[in-house]
Amino acid sequence: MVSPLWTPLHARFHQTLRQRSLLPPQQKILVALSGGQDSLCLLQLLWDLGRKWHWELRVAHCDHGWPGDQGLADHVRAWVNQYPLPLFCPVAVALPQTEAAARAWRYRVLLEIAQEEGCPVIVTGHTQSDRAETLLYNLIRGSGTAGLTALTWQRPLSPLVQLVRPLLNISRAETGQFCQHHALPVWSDPYNQNLKYARNRLRQEIIPALQTHFNPQVETTLAQTAEILQGELDYLEQLTTEACKTAVDDPLPRLNRLTLQKLPLALKRRVVRRFLQQYLPHHPTFEQIEAVTGLIHAPNRSRTSSLTGGLWAEVEGSYIQLTASS
Repeated sequence: MVSPLWTPLHARFHQTLRQRSLLPPQQKILVALSGGQDSLCLLQLLWDLGRKWHWELRVAHCDHGWPGDQGLADHVRAWVNQYPLPLFCPVAVALPQTEAAARAWRYRVLLEIAQEEGCPVIVTGHTQSDRAETLLYNLIRGSGTAGLTALTWQRPLSPLVQLVRPLLNISRAETGQFCQHHALPVWSDPYNQNLKYARNRLRQEIIPALQTHFNPQVETTLAQTAEILQGELDYLEQLTTEACKTAVDDPLPRLNRLTLQKLPLALKRRVVRRFLQQYLPHHPTFEQIEAVTGLIHAPNRSRTSSLTGGLWAEVEGSYIQLTASS
């Protein structure tokens, strides 16, 4: 096992944990280890700081069972045994080779392991670079503020288990330098070079082009934008919750137009979106939210076209009423 060398990255990581209260001392922590540079860097940082924080570390490596991953699980086992730490290696069966399927499976099995081991925290090696890519990816797909801030410092996976991403202010270039400096055995994943995956194309082609032709620090600026948006989103969500108390007429499927007319447009849209989420069979689209928002100041008996699920919205005096076709 490499003896710990205190570096500026150790100091920054230590300061981040203290300032954001991400990982309390004496905590049981499950570390998600892919074998790549980011997760290896994370595990080494946690191991080195463990003497100060007195964590109980456990490691989980999720084996997708894909052909390109052959030998990876053994590689991870050999390295983790040097710490030594408890290691769990769940193996997927017939997992589709898509980003979405792999991500959903990983979080499901990580949560199961955390619950079985009594770990209230799962940590992953998502970095500042991942945060920048996520913002750009969701922006291209057409996302609201929630999508642009999808990669947050922490979020609940269950009432008792929190997902924590403590490397969001550290770039992929920095984790690579750290791994090289500490001689960590980074696994070269062939799937990271496959451009059929949208995120790989962003990472291999789009981000480098933006760095070359527009802004060398584009990863940092995009990640900082996500951080700013997250703070503003939290504030808007608080205001939306308060507005819904008077604008949403529970248990009836209707909105109070008089209350909504006093609100700024941003809050009108958010109240309408949250209202529609309760009744539509899928997440409401931008067009559906705009159609209902347009009824706030519309004449009596104005209505939308179908909102799917056999529903439409109609103005009835002071209210916008959801109506189902008979």
